Order: sequence, then C-alpha cells, then structure tokens
Amino acid sequence: MKRKGKVYIMKGGEGNHLMEETMLNIIYGEVEKAIYNTSVFFKNSFKPAWLEDNLAKEIVRDIDKSEVLSPYCIQSPVLGQIPPTMLAGGTKTLLLILNRPDKIFNASTCGDNCAKWILRIAKEHTITINLRHIMEFGFDDFEVPVFVEGIEVHNMKELLPLAIKGIHSIAEGVVK
Repeated sequence: MKRKGKVYIMKGGEGNHLMEETMLNIIYGEVEKAIYNTSVFFKNSFKPAWLEDNLAKEIVRDIDKSEVLSPYCIQSPVLGQIPPTMLAGGTKTLLLILNRPDKIFNASTCGDNCAKWILRIAKEHTITINLRHIMEFGFDDFEVPVFVEGIEVHNMKELLPLAIKGIHSIAEGVVK
C-alpha cells in the first residue's frame, strides 16, 4: 500500500511534524535553523552509504547525467571521474534532503529539474525545505496533496499565487 504525502507551504513558520503521513513542508523567507550553504554541509556530512541507495543513484544519473561507480567515485561525461563533493549543487542538496530529513535545507540551490525529486523524496520522508524562488513543480496534478496556509492546492496553477505571496514577503523584508 502506497502512502500519500502532503506538501505544506508556510511563510517563515515551522512545519507540522506530527502527521502520520509523509509530507513536504516548504517555507519561504528566513528560517532560523535552515542550512543555506548546502555545499559546505554536504562536504562535512556526506556518508559513502548515501550513494549505495538506488534513489540516490537515479538522482545523480538524472541531474548530473553521471554514473555512480562507487560511493567515492562518480563518472561524469564532462569532468571524468570525480568525488561526490564535485556533484552539482542541486544533486548534493537532494542527497542531503534524502539522507537528512531532520534538517531544513535551502532548496533554492536546486534548479527546477530537482522539483520532481523533492516530491519523490516527500513520498518516503517528511521533509522541510526553504525556498527563495518559485520552483516549478510541473504542469500535472501533484501526486501528493499540497497545503498552503491550510489551503489545499493540487497543481502549480493553484500553488503559484501562494508562492508569489511568499516571495513577495521576502522582497518586502529586503526593502525594509
């Protein structure tokens, strides 16, 4: 039986982590405990076992167009053999989200090509990300319910006005 996830978008608040279902919490704006420099955090916390996971290998293959040869070596079509610390910023952030669901990561280090992976990870773990841009989650209805300030949205058309409101609040904070 597959469990459905829930996506919550909140402005500067804390996610509801008491739900039994998995979910994605998206917070726009400043978040006190968010990890903004995901590259440095990855460098200091990476565990080789992370790259033994099939989902992690799929992420590396899709985002970096590279193959995991071992937990210590990635075959890049551009750079040749590289260590995991040289993966793309979005890939490293996704691996952190997958393996450290207890942390809040700055997912604005990810491009829109990472959005489907964030939703996929949310099917397996309750995760919270921080965004400072409008991430494109695709044109199809979400496979998981999305809640924004208690309002359920089902696709980008419904999510967009609420995301714009969150981004606008960030801009207001910068101007003040």
